[in-house]
Amino acid sequence: MNIISGVFKSIKIKTNKNFSYRPTKSLVRKSIFDSINSFNFKSVCDLFSGTGIIGFESASRGAKFVTFVDNDYRVIKLIQENTRALIGPGYSCIHKDVFSFIKSCNSYDLIYADPPYGKYDLVKLVKEVFKHLNKPGKLFLECDKKQNPFLDSIVRDYGQTRILQWENK
Repeated sequence: MNIISGVFKSIKIKTNKNFSYRPTKSLVRKSIFDSINSFNFKSVCDLFSGTGIIGFESASRGAKFVTFVDNDYRVIKLIQENTRALIGPGYSCIHKDVFSFIKSCNSYDLIYADPPYGKYDLVKLVKEVFKHLNKPGKLFLECDKKQNPFLDSIVRDYGQTRILQWENK
């Protein structure tokens, strides 16, 4: 899986096909980052990180600090390995349940959440995560296209993937 743009453009991050994550497709990543006119997010949190590609794309575009959160220890170890190859910003790799993490986490300029489809109460997740979004900030939620929009989100569909977006102005 290659980073699309920025200082790490074309660098391939290591992934493992035996892990249970569902990587965000390059078309979706490109569209999300293209929708952000100028990337001015210094702190980024990648929740349910999986491959960590959203965090690495953010680092490539100028994020100064990226936090990765996933409850799979093997995933976090692989993300840590990838951070050693992408030197520049600060990284934090946290092996923890996302709901436990957000109870006491910092605030961020950009938060991306990509939970396993159909396994979480997404309204509850977004309400909790939004409390940790700086002003101005953006929150993206990747979900199945069958998910109904909620809480006045901006909606974008890419095949079977739906992206819901909120801004903290």
